[in-house]
Amino acid sequence: MSVVPRAELVEGEDGLLRCAWGASDPEYRRYHDEEWGTPQHDPVRLFEKVCLEGFQAGLSWITILRRRPAFRELFHGFDVERVAAMTEADVERLLGDPRIIRHRGKIEATIQNARATLALNEPLTGFLWSFAPAPRASSPGSFAEVPAVTPESTAMSTALRKRGFRFVGPTTMYALMQAAGMVDDHLAGCHRARSATITGVD
Repeated sequence: MSVVPRAELVEGEDGLLRCAWGASDPEYRRYHDEEWGTPQHDPVRLFEKVCLEGFQAGLSWITILRRRPAFRELFHGFDVERVAAMTEADVERLLGDPRIIRHRGKIEATIQNARATLALNEPLTGFLWSFAPAPRASSPGSFAEVPAVTPESTAMSTALRKRGFRFVGPTTMYALMQAAGMVDDHLAGCHRARSATITGVD
């Protein structure tokens, strides 16, 4: 791959421009091209994103991506009802499995978040998407224009915490918004930037 003159974009061997972070690793490239910024409305995948963004706190996202198959296996494919039914014995079992992030608080939070999801008086998808901001007028020109926290992610975090969710801080929830396509933070010129492919939102 070669760095092109345009700041913070990288041209791949396929001739496509990508956000620099999405060109640094084959798994990142697949995630950047196929998932990140794509509107996601599947409730299972959204619940998974809530949980895995929580696991990511303090770590690099590639660490989570490489362990995602194991997370899916151990958390029953992130089936909310099955995760909600997990017990302290399951927590201890997961703490002994080196294939995932062995953090008691985050494991327990995943189980609690499943229970909180079941307690919502509306589907998780509609609840989360209700905080999505209006589409950007144009794609950001650099990473300096991409925020870490927004009023919408703060509101989402506050609402989730009130309902018993854990590891859902404003920064983590903005990362969720990016991952789930509630916002499109692909840089201008990236082949995945919504402005480069479609008009409007999903």
